Amino acid sequence: MTLDLRDVEKPARYIGGEVNMVVKDAKSVCMRFALCFPDVYEVGMSHLGLSILYFFMNRRDDVYCERAFAPWIDMEARMRESHSALTSLETDEPLKAFDFVGFTLQYEMSYTNVINMLDLAGIPIFSKDRTDDDPLICAGGPCAYNPEPLADFIDFFYIGEGEAALDSVFDGYKAHKASGKSRREFLTSALCDIPCVYTPSLYQAQYKDNGEIEAFFSMDGQARKITRKAFAPDADSLFFPEKPLVPLIEVVHDRAALELFRGCVRGCRFCQAGYIYRPPREKKPDTLLNQARAIISNTGYDEISLLSLSASDYSGFNELADKLFDDFADKKVNISLPSLRVDAVSLDIMTKAQGVRKSSLTFAPEAGSQRLRDVANKGVTEEDALNGVGLAFEHGWSKVKLYFMIGLPTETEDDVADIIRLADKITKLYKKKSPPLRVNVSVSCFVPKPFTPFQWESQNSADMFSDKQLFLKSLKRDKRISLSYHDPFVSVVEGVLARGDRRVGGTIFTAWKLGARFDGWSELFKREVWKTALAGSEEFYTLRARSVEEILPWDHIDVGVRKSHLITEREKAYDERLTPNCREACSMCGARELAGGTCIV
Repeated sequence: MTLDLRDVEKPARYIGGEVNMVVKDAKSVCMRFALCFPDVYEVGMSHLGLSILYFFMNRRDDVYCERAFAPWIDMEARMRESHSALTSLETDEPLKAFDFVGFTLQYEMSYTNVINMLDLAGIPIFSKDRTDDDPLICAGGPCAYNPEPLADFIDFFYIGEGEAALDSVFDGYKAHKASGKSRREFLTSALCDIPCVYTPSLYQAQYKDNGEIEAFFSMDGQARKITRKAFAPDADSLFFPEKPLVPLIEVVHDRAALELFRGCVRGCRFCQAGYIYRPPREKKPDTLLNQARAIISNTGYDEISLLSLSASDYSGFNELADKLFDDFADKKVNISLPSLRVDAVSLDIMTKAQGVRKSSLTFAPEAGSQRLRDVANKGVTEEDALNGVGLAFEHGWSKVKLYFMIGLPTETEDDVADIIRLADKITKLYKKKSPPLRVNVSVSCFVPKPFTPFQWESQNSADMFSDKQLFLKSLKRDKRISLSYHDPFVSVVEGVLARGDRRVGGTIFTAWKLGARFDGWSELFKREVWKTALAGSEEFYTLRARSVEEILPWDHIDVGVRKSHLITEREKAYDERLTPNCREACSMCGARELAGGTCIV
């Protein structure tokens, strides 16, 4: 950027030039892609998916992928005062000059930042207003699995894993660019040949008098009825950046990252990631060891973080941990372990970890009562939790973090009270006087998400969530237990955006016009702005339970898991019946038809 950065917080957010940054001749490539993360630099640079996409696209000689992040509020003010456009970090060129501007959607509360970045870039906010002089605006990531709330702003959505079919998008655009045809022809013709691409302008919804969707149909003969996620079946052959970017300032997760596997063998009925990334696919321990060696060699990091949805379910975890400890023991490289199921084996691994501080262990019982854990298919008993914590205390740990949710389907007052009862039982296990015990209980608000068995459920109102939080506070007696909560109204807004239809786009736009930015940051969330923008619509989108016969805004997206399976799982939830994990028995969810993964074994 050409702005004077001396009067903004953390100027290094905006200058690029990091170790391992890709440098190309922008004029010699056929396609330029601006990879945008709609949050601040420190958050975006901590995201492994961004790094994978950045280097995956840049492996092509005909593509130059550059980065852009949401400017912090001080920087936005300077940009608007000086009428400066949002530019990329690599070449400092305006995003408007690129062929593609692509957003990764990780969290619904970043949606106003998407609009703000388009506006700062000088790109028309609504797709209908763009011309051949404007870039193609695309989006992907977990939130793109319900594309409808952003349908008015995005030219096309890429559904699924980037490594699987992004090359098809680039190959199609390269041929299109050579033909000299219009951007409209690319959207309505070339992209229709790619099964994982959804172009909102080719579709329209009709609504009933009660607000429900009456019909959803394509307005173009070439547009397919169903968009199917892109899927890469073999984890070992997945692209992995062995020379990742090294930020110039401290970021949220300032360390090397290893992706153990994709997906999850569990079937927690509230977890969207567990369903949209099915089937789970593991990397071999030797593959991960080689990747770890390359990352450390090419970055100078002194810590490696092991990532996955459920690390304890990685079948080669013990073997991998031993190899990493042996390989890096004399290199002063710490192995950062994820949240593990606490048993004798995992405690032995944690004790071996270099530099491990026995300060905090993390558990996620999700619900206080066994009944409600069975409803959610959590697959963890109270005995498991108490035995694990007891072992940890014996091995020297004195701090425990417990994660719970309130508002799960069928929840009663007793279920809520059991959160404190379980925390109390854990404190009674601690027999030492020193160091002092701390039990940190974090309580989030349940938000139903698409493609889960709970996608039809009603969500608690902000007042209901608040009442439950006050109830928990009234039950807490032990000073060694601390309680923290999520903002109930933020969860309500998240619920509207997660399950909204195309009409919610107007709500997002109104909130942005009224000043909403960085809505996931508690200090910047504007409650009154969102109340005005919602105008009471939260009752329709959150408080209302859906019928399984209702057409849902995301029904035209296929993630590989059958809707009939989700319905069955919902019925089992109300019967408090468990479903075995994918290693114990195949639940016939439909993901096996994608080929590859645990469910085939």
